Amino acid sequence: MRVIVAKTAGFCMGVRKAMDKVLDAANKSIRNNGSVYTEGPLIHNPQVLEMLKEKGINTLGNDADISKSTVVIRAHGITPERRREIEATGANICDATCPRVMRVQTIIDNHARDGYSTIIIGDEGHAEVIGLLGYARGNGHIISSPEDVSSLPDMEKVCIVAQTTQDVRTFALIVEKLKQRYKNHKVFETICSSTSKRQEEVINLSKSVDAMIVVGGRGSANTNRLAHISNNVFYCFVINFKVFRKMSFKKETVIG
Repeated sequence: MRVIVAKTAGFCMGVRKAMDKVLDAANKSIRNNGSVYTEGPLIHNPQVLEMLKEKGINTLGNDADISKSTVVIRAHGITPERRREIEATGANICDATCPRVMRVQTIIDNHARDGYSTIIIGDEGHAEVIGLLGYARGNGHIISSPEDVSSLPDMEKVCIVAQTTQDVRTFALIVEKLKQRYKNHKVFETICSSTSKRQEEVINLSKSVDAMIVVGGRGSANTNRLAHISNNVFYCFVINFKVFRKMSFKKETVIG
C-alpha cells in the first residue's frame, strides 16, 4: 500500500489562530481561577474538542453563568446581536474569528449600509453563514445551488459573497446565474485561498489514486466538500489513527 499525503493537509490559518487564542485564554484563566467557554464548538473535529474539554474549555451552554468567564468566539464568527448578548453578561470576549470571515462580515455590513441586498452562497444552518447573515441588516438571502436563484425575490442591487469554505465550482455556477438575473450586482470572491487550494489538490490527487481518505470530522463543511469533490473515487472519513489501523487495503492500493 502506498500513501500520498496532500501538501495542503492540516489546519488552515484561521483554525490555527483560533487554537492559539483559546489555549492562551485557558492558561490565563488557570492563573486567575476563571472559566473559559467557546461560543459553539471551536472547530468540527472530535479529537480537538475532547482535548479542549480536558483542559477545562467547554462549549457554552444556555444555563452557564459567564459573568466572570472568558468566552471565545470561534473561527466561524457570530452575529452582531449575539456579540451584544455576550457583552451584556459582563464576560470577557476573546475574538478568534478567522480574518477571512471578518473580511466577509465587513463587506456585507458596508454594502448593507449602502442599501444593497446580500446574497450568501453557502450552507443554510452553518455557523459561519448564520453569523454572516447577521450583518445583512435584515436584508440577506442564503442559496446553495444554481436552482435556488429562481426562488430569490426581485432586488434592486445585490452584494454577492460566499461562505469561505464553499465549493469553488459551485460558486462560479451560481454567480453566473445571479449575474443574468440581477444587472446591478457586486460579486466578491470570498472563498478562502486555503479552501480553494485544497479543493484543487484533492481533484488532482484523486485522479492518480485508488481511494481517498479524508481526515476530519463529519460535521465539518471543509471535510465534507473535500470528500465529495474526489471525482467519484472511493473515499472514507477517518477521525483518528485507531480508525485507520482497522482499515484493510490491498498491497497494491494507492491511497490519497
